[in-house]
Amino acid sequence: MPYPETTDAFTVTDKKNWSTFKRQEVPLKKFEDYDVDIAIDACGVCASDVHTISGGWGEDIPLPLCVGHEVIGKVIKVGSKVKDLKVGDRAGVGAQIGADLTCDNCKADQENYCPNQIDTYGAKYPDGTVSQGGYSSHIRAHEYFTFKIPDGLDTALAAPMLCAGLTTYSPLKRLGAGPGKKIAIVGLGGLGHFAVLWSVALGAETYVLSHSPSKRDDALKLGAKDFIVTKDEKWAESWKFKFDVILNCADATDKFNLSDYFSTLKVNGTFHMVGFPDKPLPQIMAQAFAPNGCYMGASHIGNRPEMIEMLELAAKSNIKSWVETIKISEAGCKEAVERVYKGDNVRFRLTLVGFDEVFGKRA
Repeated sequence: MPYPETTDAFTVTDKKNWSTFKRQEVPLKKFEDYDVDIAIDACGVCASDVHTISGGWGEDIPLPLCVGHEVIGKVIKVGSKVKDLKVGDRAGVGAQIGADLTCDNCKADQENYCPNQIDTYGAKYPDGTVSQGGYSSHIRAHEYFTFKIPDGLDTALAAPMLCAGLTTYSPLKRLGAGPGKKIAIVGLGGLGHFAVLWSVALGAETYVLSHSPSKRDDALKLGAKDFIVTKDEKWAESWKFKFDVILNCADATDKFNLSDYFSTLKVNGTFHMVGFPDKPLPQIMAQAFAPNGCYMGASHIGNRPEMIEMLELAAKSNIKSWVETIKISEAGCKEAVERVYKGDNVRFRLTLVGFDEVFGKRA
Protein backbone atom coordinates (compact mmCIF):
# COMPACT_ATOMS: atom_id res chain seq x y z
CA MET A 1 0.00 0.00 0.00
CA PRO A 2 1.20 3.59 -0.60
CA TYR A 3 1.66 6.39 1.96
CA PRO A 4 0.70 6.63 4.84
CA GLU A 5 1.52 2.94 5.33
CA THR A 6 4.66 3.02 3.17
CA THR A 7 7.15 5.34 1.52
CA ASP A 8 8.04 5.14 -2.16
CA ALA A 9 11.78 4.60 -1.92
CA PHE A 10 14.95 4.06 -3.90
CA THR A 11 16.49 1.10 -2.09
CA VAL A 12 19.61 -1.03 -2.08
CA THR A 13 18.66 -4.71 -2.21
CA ASP A 14 22.07 -6.41 -2.50
CA LYS A 15 25.29 -5.39 -0.74
CA LYS A 16 27.36 -6.87 -3.58
CA ASN A 17 25.62 -4.41 -5.91
CA TRP A 18 25.54 -1.60 -3.39
CA SER A 19 25.23 1.23 -5.93
CA THR A 20 22.28 -0.31 -7.77
CA PHE A 21 18.97 1.12 -6.58
CA LYS A 22 15.49 -0.33 -6.97
CA ARG A 23 12.36 1.75 -6.56
CA GLN A 24 9.83 0.08 -4.28
CA GLU A 25 7.44 0.68 -1.38
CA VAL A 26 8.90 0.05 2.08
CA PRO A 27 6.96 0.16 5.40
CA LEU A 28 6.79 3.16 7.69
CA LYS A 29 6.45 2.74 11.43
CA LYS A 30 3.02 3.16 12.99
CA PHE A 31 2.08 6.85 13.25
CA GLU A 32 2.03 8.02 16.87
CA ASP A 33 1.17 11.16 18.85
CA TYR A 34 4.61 12.80 18.63
CA ASP A 35 5.26 11.90 15.00
CA VAL A 36 5.70 14.24 12.05
CA ASP A 37 5.34 13.18 8.41
CA ILE A 38 7.35 15.01 5.77
CA ALA A 39 6.92 14.94 1.99
CA ILE A 40 10.57 15.09 0.98
CA ASP A 41 11.90 17.77 -1.40
CA ALA A 42 15.65 17.22 -1.05
CA CYS A 43 18.11 14.81 0.55
CA GLY A 44 21.84 15.24 0.92
CA VAL A 45 24.15 12.38 0.01
CA CYS A 46 26.42 11.64 2.96
CA ALA A 47 29.59 9.57 3.05
CA SER A 48 27.86 7.61 5.82
CA ASP A 49 25.33 6.42 3.23
CA VAL A 50 28.17 5.04 1.14
CA HIS A 51 30.08 3.50 4.07
CA THR A 52 26.85 1.76 5.11
CA ILE A 53 25.71 0.27 1.81
CA SER A 54 29.21 -0.59 0.56
CA GLY A 55 30.05 -2.51 3.75
CA GLY A 56 32.94 -0.18 4.56
CA TRP A 57 31.97 0.00 8.22
CA GLY A 58 31.37 -3.73 8.35
CA GLU A 59 27.86 -3.81 9.76
CA ASP A 60 25.16 -6.12 8.57
CA ILE A 61 22.40 -4.01 7.12
CA PRO A 62 18.72 -4.84 6.76
CA LEU A 63 17.61 -5.15 3.14
CA PRO A 64 15.94 -3.59 1.32
CA LEU A 65 17.34 -0.34 2.70
CA CYS A 66 16.71 3.27 1.75
CA VAL A 67 19.54 5.49 2.96
CA GLY A 68 19.71 9.27 3.29
CA HIS A 69 19.71 11.30 6.50
CA GLU A 70 19.95 14.91 5.36
CA VAL A 71 16.26 15.35 4.62
CA ILE A 72 14.18 18.49 4.01
CA GLY A 73 10.57 18.73 2.89
CA LYS A 74 7.08 19.90 3.74
CA VAL A 75 5.24 18.81 6.87
CA ILE A 76 2.01 17.09 5.76
CA LYS A 77 0.84 15.47 9.02
CA VAL A 78 1.49 15.98 12.73
CA GLY A 79 0.57 13.91 15.76
CA SER A 80 -1.83 15.12 18.42
CA LYS A 81 0.99 15.99 20.87
CA VAL A 82 3.29 17.80 18.42
CA LYS A 83 3.83 21.40 19.57
CA ASP A 84 6.51 23.09 17.49
CA LEU A 85 5.58 22.12 13.92
CA LYS A 86 2.44 22.42 11.85
CA VAL A 87 1.25 21.23 8.46
CA GLY A 88 2.86 23.33 5.74
CA ASP A 89 6.11 24.05 7.60
CA ARG A 90 9.42 23.35 5.90
CA ALA A 91 11.26 20.92 8.15
CA GLY A 92 14.28 18.66 8.19
CA VAL A 93 15.53 15.43 9.73
CA GLY A 94 19.18 14.55 10.32
CA ALA A 95 21.03 11.35 11.15
CA GLN A 96 19.03 10.52 14.29
CA ILE A 97 15.32 9.87 14.31
CA GLY A 98 14.66 8.54 17.81
CA ALA A 99 15.85 8.03 21.40
CA ASP A 100 14.20 7.03 24.65
CA LEU A 101 14.26 10.70 25.83
CA THR A 102 14.14 9.45 29.43
CA CYS A 103 17.72 8.38 30.22
CA ASP A 104 20.28 10.60 31.94
CA ASN A 105 21.97 11.41 28.64
CA CYS A 106 18.73 12.53 27.02
CA LYS A 107 17.78 14.63 30.04
CA ALA A 108 21.17 16.36 29.78
CA ASP A 109 20.73 17.26 26.08
CA GLN A 110 23.02 14.42 25.10
CA GLU A 111 20.39 12.44 23.20
CA ASN A 112 22.89 11.79 20.41
CA TYR A 113 24.61 9.48 22.93
CA CYS A 114 21.42 7.78 24.10
CA PRO A 115 21.99 4.02 24.44
CA ASN A 116 18.59 3.50 22.83
CA GLN A 117 18.98 5.94 19.96
CA ILE A 118 17.45 5.13 16.58
CA ASP A 119 19.33 6.01 13.40
CA THR A 120 17.38 7.60 10.58
CA TYR A 121 17.83 4.53 8.43
CA GLY A 122 18.68 0.89 9.01
CA ALA A 123 17.62 0.79 12.68
CA LYS A 124 14.78 -1.15 14.25
CA TYR A 125 11.92 0.52 16.06
CA PRO A 126 10.46 -1.26 19.09
CA ASP A 127 7.69 -2.64 16.86
CA GLY A 128 10.28 -4.23 14.56
CA THR A 129 9.85 -1.79 11.68
CA VAL A 130 13.14 -0.77 10.06
CA SER A 131 13.75 2.97 9.74
CA GLN A 132 14.06 4.12 6.14
CA GLY A 133 15.83 7.24 4.93
CA GLY A 134 15.45 10.15 2.59
CA TYR A 135 16.00 8.77 -0.91
CA SER A 136 12.22 8.42 -0.87
CA SER A 137 8.88 10.15 -1.05
CA HIS A 138 8.15 10.49 2.70
CA ILE A 139 9.78 10.23 6.08
CA ARG A 140 8.18 9.81 9.51
CA ALA A 141 10.04 11.18 12.52
CA HIS A 142 9.56 12.06 16.17
CA GLU A 143 9.09 15.81 16.58
CA TYR A 144 12.19 16.05 18.80
CA PHE A 145 14.32 15.04 15.82
CA THR A 146 12.48 17.21 13.30
CA PHE A 147 13.63 20.79 12.79
CA LYS A 148 11.97 23.82 11.26
CA ILE A 149 14.24 25.24 8.56
CA PRO A 150 14.77 29.02 8.77
CA ASP A 151 13.33 31.00 5.87
CA GLY A 152 16.71 32.34 4.80
CA LEU A 153 18.14 28.93 3.89
CA ASP A 154 17.84 27.35 0.46
CA THR A 155 16.51 23.78 0.68
CA ALA A 156 19.22 22.11 -1.43
CA LEU A 157 21.99 23.97 0.40
CA ALA A 158 20.55 23.43 3.87
CA ALA A 159 20.00 19.67 3.53
CA PRO A 160 23.67 18.68 4.03
CA MET A 161 23.81 20.81 7.18
CA LEU A 162 21.52 18.32 8.91
CA CYS A 163 24.27 15.71 9.20
CA ALA A 164 27.61 16.98 7.88
CA GLY A 165 26.94 20.46 9.20
CA LEU A 166 25.91 19.34 12.67
CA THR A 167 28.70 16.75 12.87
CA THR A 168 31.28 19.52 12.54
CA TYR A 169 29.43 22.32 14.36
CA SER A 170 28.89 20.34 17.56
CA PRO A 171 32.54 19.56 18.39
CA LEU A 172 33.69 23.02 17.38
CA LYS A 173 31.17 24.55 19.76
CA ARG A 174 31.90 22.11 22.57
CA LEU A 175 35.67 22.58 22.21
CA GLY A 176 35.37 26.35 22.45
CA ALA A 177 35.94 27.56 18.88
CA GLY A 178 35.64 31.33 18.89
CA PRO A 179 37.62 34.57 19.10
CA GLY A 180 41.17 34.05 20.31
CA LYS A 181 41.26 30.36 19.34
CA LYS A 182 43.29 28.82 16.53
CA ILE A 183 41.49 25.93 14.85
CA ALA A 184 42.94 23.61 12.20
CA ILE A 185 40.65 21.62 9.91
CA VAL A 186 42.09 18.45 8.38
CA GLY A 187 40.59 17.47 5.04
CA LEU A 188 38.69 19.89 2.82
CA GLY A 189 35.78 17.77 1.70
CA GLY A 190 32.11 17.39 2.54
CA LEU A 191 32.71 17.62 6.27
CA GLY A 192 35.77 19.83 6.18
CA HIS A 193 34.25 22.65 4.17
CA PHE A 194 31.47 22.93 6.76
CA ALA A 195 34.03 22.92 9.55
CA VAL A 196 35.82 25.88 7.95
CA LEU A 197 32.55 27.78 7.45
CA TRP A 198 31.48 27.26 11.09
CA SER A 199 34.90 27.95 12.59
CA VAL A 200 35.18 31.23 10.71
CA ALA A 201 31.59 32.22 11.57
CA LEU A 202 32.27 31.52 15.25
CA GLY A 203 35.21 33.92 15.13
CA ALA A 204 38.15 31.50 15.36
CA GLU A 205 41.38 31.92 13.42
CA THR A 206 41.01 29.02 11.02
CA TYR A 207 43.55 26.96 9.10
CA VAL A 208 43.21 24.06 6.68
CA LEU A 209 45.55 21.06 6.64
CA SER A 210 45.41 19.00 3.45
CA HIS A 211 47.53 16.65 1.36
CA SER A 212 46.01 18.21 -1.81
CA PRO A 213 47.72 21.49 -2.76
CA SER A 214 45.01 22.08 -5.37
CA LYS A 215 42.50 22.89 -2.61
CA ARG A 216 44.32 26.01 -1.41
CA ASP A 217 42.12 28.47 -3.31
CA ASP A 218 38.93 26.82 -2.07
CA ALA A 219 40.16 26.95 1.53
CA LEU A 220 40.90 30.65 1.30
CA LYS A 221 37.54 31.37 -0.38
CA LEU A 222 35.82 29.61 2.53
CA GLY A 223 37.57 31.99 4.92
CA ALA A 224 40.66 30.11 6.12
CA LYS A 225 43.61 32.27 7.14
CA ASP A 226 46.18 29.85 5.74
CA PHE A 227 46.48 26.51 3.96
CA ILE A 228 49.05 23.94 5.09
CA VAL A 229 50.15 21.15 2.76
CA THR A 230 50.83 17.93 4.67
CA LYS A 231 52.47 15.98 1.84
CA ASP A 232 55.95 17.17 2.80
CA GLU A 233 57.70 14.98 5.35
CA LYS A 234 58.58 17.91 7.62
CA TRP A 235 55.36 19.90 7.19
CA ALA A 236 54.71 20.07 10.95
CA GLU A 237 58.05 21.67 11.89
CA SER A 238 56.84 25.23 11.31
CA TRP A 239 53.55 24.73 13.18
CA LYS A 240 54.52 23.25 16.54
CA PHE A 241 52.36 24.29 19.52
CA LYS A 242 50.14 26.37 17.21
CA PHE A 243 46.56 25.07 17.40
CA ASP A 244 44.04 24.83 20.21
CA VAL A 245 42.03 22.22 18.29
CA ILE A 246 42.57 20.07 15.24
CA LEU A 247 39.25 18.86 13.82
CA ASN A 248 39.97 15.86 11.63
CA CYS A 249 37.36 15.61 8.87
CA ALA A 250 39.35 13.20 6.70
CA ASP A 251 38.55 9.50 6.42
CA ALA A 252 42.14 8.46 5.65
CA THR A 253 43.39 8.75 9.24
CA ASP A 254 44.75 5.20 9.01
CA LYS A 255 47.50 6.65 6.78
CA PHE A 256 48.43 9.56 9.08
CA ASN A 257 51.57 9.94 11.13
CA LEU A 258 49.54 11.09 14.10
CA SER A 259 52.58 12.27 16.05
CA ASP A 260 53.14 15.00 13.48
CA TYR A 261 49.59 16.27 13.90
CA PHE A 262 49.78 16.08 17.70
CA SER A 263 52.98 18.15 17.67
CA THR A 264 51.12 21.14 16.22
CA LEU A 265 48.72 21.31 19.17
CA LYS A 266 49.12 23.70 22.06
CA VAL A 267 49.59 22.27 25.55
CA ASN A 268 46.44 20.30 26.38
CA GLY A 269 45.14 20.79 22.86
CA THR A 270 42.70 18.34 21.25
CA PHE A 271 42.86 16.23 18.11
CA HIS A 272 39.21 15.48 17.47
CA MET A 273 37.83 13.14 14.81
CA VAL A 274 34.57 13.33 12.91
CA GLY A 275 35.84 11.62 9.77
CA PHE A 276 35.82 7.86 10.33
CA PRO A 277 37.99 5.64 8.10
CA ASP A 278 37.02 2.13 7.03
CA LYS A 279 40.34 0.82 8.37
CA PRO A 280 41.75 0.84 11.94
CA LEU A 281 43.76 3.79 13.19
CA PRO A 282 47.55 3.45 13.08
CA GLN A 283 49.24 1.95 16.10
CA ILE A 284 50.60 4.65 18.37
CA MET A 285 52.60 4.79 21.57
CA ALA A 286 51.11 6.49 24.61
CA GLN A 287 54.22 8.64 24.75
CA ALA A 288 53.04 10.48 21.61
CA PHE A 289 50.58 12.40 23.79
CA ALA A 290 53.17 13.46 26.37
CA PRO A 291 55.18 16.30 24.72
CA ASN A 292 52.22 18.68 24.94
CA GLY A 293 49.73 16.75 27.07
CA CYS A 294 47.33 16.59 24.14
CA TYR A 295 44.09 14.66 23.86
CA MET A 296 42.45 12.60 21.13
CA GLY A 297 38.73 12.03 20.78
CA ALA A 298 35.73 11.70 18.49
CA SER A 299 32.05 12.57 18.48
CA HIS A 300 28.72 11.55 17.03
CA ILE A 301 26.55 14.16 15.25
CA GLY A 302 25.16 16.69 17.78
CA ASN A 303 22.15 17.45 19.94
CA ARG A 304 18.90 19.31 19.31
CA PRO A 305 19.99 22.69 20.79
CA GLU A 306 23.14 22.60 18.65
CA MET A 307 21.13 21.82 15.51
CA ILE A 308 18.79 24.76 16.12
CA GLU A 309 21.69 27.10 16.93
CA MET A 310 23.61 25.98 13.82
CA LEU A 311 20.67 26.56 11.48
CA GLU A 312 20.05 30.00 13.00
CA LEU A 313 23.75 30.87 12.60
CA ALA A 314 23.67 29.77 8.95
CA ALA A 315 20.61 31.92 8.24
CA LYS A 316 21.89 34.96 10.17
CA SER A 317 25.38 34.82 8.65
CA ASN A 318 24.16 33.85 5.15
CA ILE A 319 26.32 30.72 5.21
CA LYS A 320 25.96 28.64 2.06
CA SER A 321 27.06 25.05 1.60
CA TRP A 322 28.97 24.27 -1.57
CA VAL A 323 26.50 21.90 -3.19
CA GLU A 324 25.90 20.22 -6.55
CA THR A 325 22.40 18.89 -7.18
CA ILE A 326 21.41 15.63 -8.87
CA LYS A 327 17.84 14.70 -9.76
CA ILE A 328 16.60 11.70 -7.83
CA SER A 329 16.06 8.47 -9.78
CA GLU A 330 17.60 5.02 -9.82
CA ALA A 331 20.35 6.39 -12.06
CA GLY A 332 20.70 9.58 -10.03
CA CYS A 333 21.14 7.71 -6.76
CA LYS A 334 23.71 5.45 -8.39
CA GLU A 335 25.67 8.39 -9.77
CA ALA A 336 25.61 10.17 -6.43
CA VAL A 337 26.87 7.33 -4.23
CA GLU A 338 29.51 6.26 -6.75
CA ARG A 339 30.86 9.78 -7.02
CA VAL A 340 31.09 10.09 -3.23
CA TYR A 341 32.78 6.67 -3.04
CA LYS A 342 35.38 7.64 -5.65
CA GLY A 343 35.77 11.21 -4.43
CA ASP A 344 34.91 12.14 -8.01
CA ASN A 345 35.39 15.92 -8.03
CA VAL A 346 32.67 16.53 -5.44
CA ARG A 347 32.92 20.16 -4.25
CA PHE A 348 31.80 19.61 -1.61
CA ARG A 349 28.37 18.00 -1.18
CA LEU A 350 25.73 16.41 -3.39
CA THR A 351 22.00 16.90 -2.83
CA LEU A 352 19.27 14.86 -4.50
CA VAL A 353 16.43 17.08 -5.76
CA GLY A 354 13.48 16.90 -8.15
CA PHE A 355 11.32 14.81 -5.84
CA ASP A 356 8.03 16.26 -7.15
CA GLU A 357 8.97 15.19 -10.67
CA VAL A 358 9.32 11.58 -9.54
CA PHE A 359 6.80 11.24 -6.71
CA GLY A 360 4.31 13.95 -7.68
CA LYS A 361 2.88 16.60 -5.39
CA ARG A 362 2.28 14.99 -2.03
CA ALA A 363 -0.14 16.19 0.63
